[in-house]
Amino acid sequence: MEKLFCLGLVLGAVGGALLVANSYKARSLVKKSQAEIMQKVDEMMDDKLKGESEGEKTEKKTKK
Repeated sequence: MEKLFCLGLVLGAVGGALLVANSYKARSLVKKSQAEIMQKVDEMMDDKLKGESEGEKTEKKTKK
């Protein structure tokens, strides 16, 4: 059963890759989705870094 699942997973991945490689609409959709995800990740990292830098400022103030 696991072998059949893995085989289906591999065939699905290969089929999806072929579809994207041969279809302009699918390729542009994938690129657009990747750009959106990268933008969201960048925003999350900026927020996290901003939170850490603010936390360091408050730690310095409390140590004085």
